[in-house]
Amino acid sequence: MATSTKQDYYELLGVSRKAAQKEIRQAYRKLARKYHPDLNPGDKSSEEKFKQVQEAYDVLSDSKKRQTYDQFGFETPGAGGAPGGADFGEAHFDFGGFDFGGGGGAGPSFRDLFSQYFRGGAAAEARSRPEPGSSLEYQIEITFWEAVHGTVKKLTIARLDACTDCRGTGTVGQPQTCTACGGTGQVTQTSGRMRFNLTCTRCGGTGRIRNLCRLCGGDGRVRRVDTIDVRIPAGVQTGSRVRVPGRGNAGTAGAPPGDLYIITEVQPHSFFERRGDDLYTVVPITVTEAALGAKIEVPTLDGRSLLRIPPGTNSGQKLRLRDKGIPSLRQPGSRGHQYVELQVIVPKPVDERVRELLRELDRLAPEDPRKDLFERTKA
Repeated sequence: MATSTKQDYYELLGVSRKAAQKEIRQAYRKLARKYHPDLNPGDKSSEEKFKQVQEAYDVLSDSKKRQTYDQFGFETPGAGGAPGGADFGEAHFDFGGFDFGGGGGAGPSFRDLFSQYFRGGAAAEARSRPEPGSSLEYQIEITFWEAVHGTVKKLTIARLDACTDCRGTGTVGQPQTCTACGGTGQVTQTSGRMRFNLTCTRCGGTGRIRNLCRLCGGDGRVRRVDTIDVRIPAGVQTGSRVRVPGRGNAGTAGAPPGDLYIITEVQPHSFFERRGDDLYTVVPITVTEAALGAKIEVPTLDGRSLLRIPPGTNSGQKLRLRDKGIPSLRQPGSRGHQYVELQVIVPKPVDERVRELLRELDRLAPEDPRKDLFERTKA
């Protein structure tokens, strides 16, 4: 008996055995457009390749069929684990007396009929099933002040848009009667004494053939470059995602488009250090201001603000200015705080008068800030 070697389904679609369903579906669509009979009229090799691609997709897109194929390959197990059976849902039929090879009988083998039986329906479903468009992500860089106040950015993006020639349907012109099935949507094939009514692979069981749009290749979408204005709200930070609804890739067969997500990267500021919605700043003060207390002006996002320094302030002490931070993106109307770290600047003894005043201060208020230092090390 003559035998034929079938190409591995994963190799046919050009994907790995660990490929996800999305990757398998994308590979199938690409190859189906490439070898579709309507785009390759009279090319028998393309038509045969198209059938093989459909058969591979039917098996690999179905989790149960894929699991069986990964385990047994083309040798579908029958009763008792021997090749020769086919499992249709819950029922099991033993076809041990029929030809499962690839050319030993006058008609097609049962395996060919089995694959065609499922192939037509899956192909029709894959062609007609609407799928929402995928979302897109773009990263932009903005300044610190643009993040604080919000801004509008002009952005140029490349996206899949609905084809204008076919209005997103993927086909053009009036449908015609399928010549392969005569408009019935089914074809009859026999194997030995058995006769099978199979879904027509040419029209996918619809009985009608429509011409594929040559501009989009039947996908219903074409790649276009758009320039849009994107509003960046106040309060974004590095890593924030700004959603622009409906600006992603167009869906297929009338399905809704995906969204566009803008990922922001905010440039740092030389004075204001941002931590979430709070700001941290370092402000120098004199020894006199630290010792006696004072009221000083400090920079904030809103301009100059008055800050009260309590007497006896040490260098490194932090004071808080309420609601002087970044506008909150999650809680509109609220703001973070600004924390001011005070840095005491010690005067330089530039002349004898300054040195004498410092010595006089030491005599009037003698203090040893290190008196407990060594005791603390023994604790």
